[in-house]
Amino acid sequence: MQQPIETDAVIIGAGPVGLFQVFELGLLEIKAHVIDSLPEVGGQCIELYPDKPIYDIPAIPVCTGRELTNNLLKQIEPFGAQFHLGQEVDSLEKLEDGRIRLKTSLNNEFISKTVFIAAGVGAFQPRTLRLEGIEAFEGRQLFYSIKDPERFSNKDIVICGGGDTALDWAIHFAGKAKSVALVHRRDDFKAAPKSIAKMRELCAVNEMRLIIGQPSNYKTIDDRLSEITVTDIDGITHDLPLDDLLVFFGLSPKLGPIADWGLEIDRKQIVVNTANFQTSIPGIYAVGDINIYPGKKKLILSGFHETALAAFAAAEYLHPEKQIQLQYTTTSPKLHKALGVKSSTFE
Repeated sequence: MQQPIETDAVIIGAGPVGLFQVFELGLLEIKAHVIDSLPEVGGQCIELYPDKPIYDIPAIPVCTGRELTNNLLKQIEPFGAQFHLGQEVDSLEKLEDGRIRLKTSLNNEFISKTVFIAAGVGAFQPRTLRLEGIEAFEGRQLFYSIKDPERFSNKDIVICGGGDTALDWAIHFAGKAKSVALVHRRDDFKAAPKSIAKMRELCAVNEMRLIIGQPSNYKTIDDRLSEITVTDIDGITHDLPLDDLLVFFGLSPKLGPIADWGLEIDRKQIVVNTANFQTSIPGIYAVGDINIYPGKKKLILSGFHETALAAFAAAEYLHPEKQIQLQYTTTSPKLHKALGVKSSTFE
């Protein structure tokens, strides 16, 4: 194991709220290391809906999950946060000197004065297709998320699922893929009415197929998936040729190791004080969907607000001898310097 990384702040979670926590800490001259179990930043925005529009970010009428992530990364550039991706925080303990030791699944160790848990719903995993042995094709022909849509152009693809993600991708690939077949266990969809109507319209003009039933088997040729067998409600089987199989059954959120860190937990969420979003352990804060308090709303907007209060609380915790002044990015020369921008003429 390498020498521990000593720092003022560690943020667990690199979704939008975790990224904005970097910004709020940076304004207060607190540098952060960011840890995330996913291989890239962006959290659910990138994992689930990178190209889906988001309409409730203040002053941005519409942006995709990817655009929001990219804008946040650009916003935090001046603060030089260091990212540690593809690893989960396995353990967290409070040391005698008040600092916090964290160890990750890649055997990295951090000793930090403060910790910010911005882990969304926890360590989430896709609900998988339950067919014996099919996991061998994951990442080759079986996918639970899409990183590169171009990869599926001119392919025979089968999409399983009945929610927004499944329908959005089925509609996206219609006309781009060689063929698209949508498989769902019933003719009732948990998706936007507009998407359901568009899917049915595409089926009516043979741009895609809809099969009501459940995957029950598969066939291979030369160690590659060649067909998926779907059994309908009448027990009749349909063999669907494919190049790739995309499965969108939703996510199964798991609190994971967080449950063992000695924090006060309520309904698999971390209880916080809304004055500063501190948890039951001093120096540890929880922001975003991972926390719970009276009136909690699971919105990115709410998470952004929480990061500001948590950052000011952390600054006071780190420097109890100092009075932490509220300054405005509009007029503060100190903040302009931190952000690398020229000071306003009306300071």
